[in-house]
Amino acid sequence: MQVHVLASGSTGNATFIKMGNTKMLVDAGISARRIKNSLAELGTAVEELDGIFITHEHRDHINGLPTLTKKYKLPVYAKAATFDSMYCREILPESCCKVIGDSIDISGVKVEPFSISHDAADPVGYSLYHQNLKCSVATDIGFVTDSVKKAISYSDVLVFESNHDVDLLKNGAYPWHLKRRIMSNRGHLSNTDAAWTIARMARQKHTKVFLAHLSQENNRPEIAENTVRNILTEQGCELNVDIDIRLTYPDKTASLTEG
Repeated sequence: MQVHVLASGSTGNATFIKMGNTKMLVDAGISARRIKNSLAELGTAVEELDGIFITHEHRDHINGLPTLTKKYKLPVYAKAATFDSMYCREILPESCCKVIGDSIDISGVKVEPFSISHDAADPVGYSLYHQNLKCSVATDIGFVTDSVKKAISYSDVLVFESNHDVDLLKNGAYPWHLKRRIMSNRGHLSNTDAAWTIARMARQKHTKVFLAHLSQENNRPEIAENTVRNILTEQGCELNVDIDIRLTYPDKTASLTEG
């Protein structure tokens, strides 16, 4: 299994996952050109993608879809309400739009969406399974429900939101209504909440976690990493043995090969 977070943050999100010979994107919130170039650097042609799985309809998760579907005819999987709420729905080729149900098998990879709490039509995260490996992607989470905890449990690799530092957000330049939205149960997950979720989740013996969707305004990579590491250590987790913490970036790829 290979996991490459091509971009993560408010400016755009896309994660390339290869399991066996199956190649998939979770979200396509950066330009098709950038996705194509990033994949080429990894030795993959954009035409080789078996599917694009969309978590929700916000532009930083779907901006590349018009070109990826019209030019490359790539299949896109999402919830029906997500398709209906996309700004670009009318220009997406009908043949490319695939409504996903409880699960789907793509060339030997089982993909299961799970509901998350966010201010979108029907937002989801995804768990992907191939042989004995599991990868989960869960970002844009206002509140970690029991069903989310269950869905991400025992992931070998987890791409998980660590959006903001609460103090930076509260004291930052955002207007209060936006701060309130981010901190709400339908907003984004703080570094502290991310850390406690990771500490308490049912885990594999060695779990790799990408901290994702870091706010460039209300977070800092070193703050996110230190907050999560400190809480995990306090909870008895042995870093780099029990859990391996990695950062993601808005402007470069973060990569991992597992198994």
